Amino acid sequence: MKLESHRFIRYFEPEQAAQISQIAIVKKFNPQEIIFEEGDVSDSLFLVLEGKVEISKKIKKSNHYVVITSVDGNGYFGEIGIIDRKPRSARVVAIQETILAQIYYDDMGEILSNTRGDVVLNILSILSQRLRTVTSEYVEQLVYKEKMTLIGEMVNTIIHDFRSPFTGIQLSSSMLKELHPDEESQEWCDLIQIQVERMLIMAEEVLAFSQGNTQVYCQKINITNLLQNFAKLNQVYIQSRQVELIISVTEDLIIDADENKINRVLQNLLVNAVEAIEKSGGKIEIQAKRKDKWAEITISDNGPGIPQVIQEKFFEAFVTHGKQGGIGLGTAIVKSIIDSHRGQISFESHPSGTTFYLHFPLASID
Repeated sequence: MKLESHRFIRYFEPEQAAQISQIAIVKKFNPQEIIFEEGDVSDSLFLVLEGKVEISKKIKKSNHYVVITSVDGNGYFGEIGIIDRKPRSARVVAIQETILAQIYYDDMGEILSNTRGDVVLNILSILSQRLRTVTSEYVEQLVYKEKMTLIGEMVNTIIHDFRSPFTGIQLSSSMLKELHPDEESQEWCDLIQIQVERMLIMAEEVLAFSQGNTQVYCQKINITNLLQNFAKLNQVYIQSRQVELIISVTEDLIIDADENKINRVLQNLLVNAVEAIEKSGGKIEIQAKRKDKWAEITISDNGPGIPQVIQEKFFEAFVTHGKQGGIGLGTAIVKSIIDSHRGQISFESHPSGTTFYLHFPLASID
């Protein structure tokens, strides 16, 4: 955007706006480049013309930073120093290629001294409102961090306590396989072992998410095989809930992905759909097809739709609605897994049903 069009400059009268445009120094910053550090001399404010920056605060007695907020085009930061001239209270980093206009406070002071009093008061009011917003976002980040720490500790305890009984279940199923060599018994015993492993993997994924550590171990996966195995693993669950599950794949599609984590995505969306369907004749359909350079998986249900009140923040942590015992991490984990695969997720929801769209880059076939 043009400097003259920036909203901060439009707060002023035309004469002062023109002066600010003349004294502003336009600079370009690369991704991950530090604009200023916490504790640096506070001597100027910055207007974001293009790109995006993150403002973060260092956690005491550690080298870690917690993100307070982000500022993108038409935004500004560093303005509080105009009032108190104290050292920078946070660190600012460009998270993509960013163009900023830097305005030094000394130059700004001269312009403000020649600005009408009511205009100055209006500008100070706007700056005060922004400070309140940033403070509120910072508090929300701290609360979020505390919640995630608590969940991480809880899940770590659960994993530790469950390993012993899970091992007992797996050993018992192995003994049953030896005692009952018929094909049906063998299949049920294999299913028991697979499901126990899945329970541990899912718990470990919640732990990894709470620690901000979603790692993927990719290999080439055939989506047809993936969905067939997924349907088999959920056969008993689907039948017990009297819901029809339909799997449809138009062609063989290969993606580079972590199979366990993709299964977690599908499992979470499937369970959400099943729990949303409160009527007989519930139906869930999973389809996969090629779409340009993507493999597209759609998951559709004929439930009542996602409540409008949570649609905008559906993939954020701790967002939940009407689910007993839900803490609102499932869809946030889904989003983090999709992001870690360089994929995309979106949804359309109406009172007659919901459809999720998952997109994964197609693997190159040597």
